[in-house]
Amino acid sequence: MRMRTLLTSLLAATAVGGGLLLPAGPASAAPVIEVGTAAQLKSALSSAEPGDTIHLADGTYTGNFKATTPATASARITLTGSPKAVLTASGGYGLHLNGASYWTVSGLTVTGGQKGIMIDRAKGVVVDGVTVHGLDMEGVHFRNSSTDGVIRNSRIHDTGNDGGGMGEGVYVGTANTLSDKSDRIQILNNTIGPDVGGENVDIKEGTTGAQIVGNTFDGGGLTGANYDDSWVDVKGNNALVQDNTGRNTSNDGYQTHTQQSGWGCGTVFKNNKSTLTGATGATRLAIDVTNYSSSCRTTVYSTNTVTDGKALTNITVTP
Repeated sequence: MRMRTLLTSLLAATAVGGGLLLPAGPASAAPVIEVGTAAQLKSALSSAEPGDTIHLADGTYTGNFKATTPATASARITLTGSPKAVLTASGGYGLHLNGASYWTVSGLTVTGGQKGIMIDRAKGVVVDGVTVHGLDMEGVHFRNSSTDGVIRNSRIHDTGNDGGGMGEGVYVGTANTLSDKSDRIQILNNTIGPDVGGENVDIKEGTTGAQIVGNTFDGGGLTGANYDDSWVDVKGNNALVQDNTGRNTSNDGYQTHTQQSGWGCGTVFKNNKSTLTGATGATRLAIDVTNYSSSCRTTVYSTNTVTDGKALTNITVTP
């Protein structure tokens, strides 16, 4: 039997014929499963049902944690705790949502291991207000055609510690393939960096409709390995990059690239503020569009600004 606390409401009741009492309101609220140990957490993740909330007490949860049960859009499963509820891994993934559609992960901290939060084959996952740090590779990764996901209000730093020049803050899709259609991922109001070994955000070819809005980027710690020399690199199509603020980069602020024919196109840049003070790379542009053509357009609006560096962009600015 699952360990849970049922949060109930005080019910008004009315006596009707035969003395039968009928409740005047709902019988109970959604179940809350209280956990305080790693074993309890693994059990709760494996047995959670749509509508459940798993609440973590403050403390350290050592291990690799995985959820595979999908919820629904109308009955989400929530995993929540304070920043003092810390999932700590010594390898592998701290938290793996594998096919676990419509989960919400909020508040807690993930550290240690190879990767922080990995989302595979899952729709509608929301990661909200988490802290992710101290990883060998990337912080949060939407992969294997995970669609309509959101990461927001979160803090990601100190990734890519294996020395391989990888370790993106948020990674969407898979390199060198068009089969990973992790589409319509929203990256909203996060603070990413410093000490992120790859780009703060990397949007891979094959993905469409990413939104990167309202974030604060710090590129202090970019290694320059594997062409990691900007806060954001967009290789997917039809991305929106808006209202972000960035500082500390080795070269550019934002870049677009075509890694596969027909991709890296349609990005729109609006109202981003870039500070390139101290950049030493060759181009030193706030927005470096490496693949512009009549069939692969990028739009850079005049609301974008740059401090220091060589220029705002290398294409015509749209008023």
